[in-house]
Formats: sequence, C-alpha cells, structure tokens
Amino acid sequence: MVSIEKAVVSRLTISGEKFEILVDPKLAFEFKKGKNVSIGDILAVHEIFKDARSAERAKEEDLKKFFGTVDVLKIAERIIKEGEFRLTTEQRRELINEKKMQIANIISKRGINPQTNTPHPPQRILTAMEQVGVNVDPFIEAELQVDKVIDAIKNVLPIKFQKVLVQVRIPPQFSGKAYSVLKLGKILGEKWLSDGSLQAEVEILGGLQDEFFQKISSLTHGNFESKILRREEI
Repeated sequence: MVSIEKAVVSRLTISGEKFEILVDPKLAFEFKKGKNVSIGDILAVHEIFKDARSAERAKEEDLKKFFGTVDVLKIAERIIKEGEFRLTTEQRRELINEKKMQIANIISKRGINPQTNTPHPPQRILTAMEQVGVNVDPFIEAELQVDKVIDAIKNVLPIKFQKVLVQVRIPPQFSGKAYSVLKLGKILGEKWLSDGSLQAEVEILGGLQDEFFQKISSLTHGNFESKILRREEI
C-alpha cells in the first residue's frame, strides 16, 4: 500500500458531484490498462472523499445515490476505471497510444476506402491521425471518440461506411463450424440445401469483409461459394 504522501488523487465527477480517492499512480495505471491488480493495494487509504486533500469524506447518502453501494472497493474500482488521475508523461503517452490504436481498429472494421471498397489498415488510419494532429483523450472510451477522429481525418483519408449483405454456401463437412465465422456479422437468413450444404445471408460491416472471407476460406480450405447481394452506406 502506497503512503499518503506518495499517493495521487483519482477523481470521478458524476452529475456535478466529485468523488475522490488516493491511489498509487503506478498500480492505478496498471489497473487502468487492464492488468490484474488488487484495488486494496492501489488505495492509500480505504476512504471515498468529496475532497481528498482536505480529507472531506463523501456522504454515505451520496455514495448510495450515485454508486448504488457504500462498498469502498467497488466504488474505488469505478472511480479508477471511469475517472482520471495525474500520470507521468510516459504513462500518459502510453495510454494515448493505446487509445489511438483502439480507435483506429474500430474505424478499420467499420469503414472502407471508397476508391477500392476495401478496409483501411489500422496503421494507415493512425498515420492520418498523426498527420492532422487529432487530440485523443486517454480517459474517454474509444467508441465515444470515433466520430471526432473521422471528422478530423476524412480530408486526408477518403473513407465511407457501409453494410454489406453477403451470401455464402458452405459444404456439409464445414457447415457445423461455420457459425463462429458467420457471427462476425448478423445472420439474416439461412437454409440447408439438399446436399447438406449451408447457405446463409450475413450482413457485415464493410471493413470486416476481407476478414470474413479470409476466415471462411481458412475454415473451408477455399471450398466455398459467395456473392455480394447488396452494399448499403450507413
């Protein structure tokens, strides 16, 4: 457990109300990255504060109202996950880079290059992000920053978003294992043919099209039939 003198404040604001805890910055950083770290080890003191520096404790009724519990460890876990705390320059850079990669992966799976109808690789999207200097917040979910990033990069990287309706026909010997791949998209229709083959219509995001066909090909050793039924911009 870190000493109070070496701890930093982790803060979460909900509907204008501040809730603070004192944490070990290194362990809190590891936890925020998804590492298996005990909340009890992260906390310098097992208290939830309204103002940690003045040692003003949060009211029990406020904890129940905003967290649905008075359990310090459960509340602290949420504060660390959803809140923010002071990072070293290197820690902040690492979190930002991880968040950028998450955003790039999301955009790569959803969007395509309108000139080729193929996905943009994540690295190409990252390069565009660097080129335009888009700011990414390490403490805000990647999903919530996607639209902002797209608006920033669309002038240097042509991109559009579409759904693709694909029909695939999979031989009987592979049909049972095919569902794990078909679930990359939304299965809109399926039927078993007289020869035991599975014919399915699957709606997938444009950016997942290559991955979808690669996995089907790997599963069936290239022994499948497919065709694009429809492309629809979203």
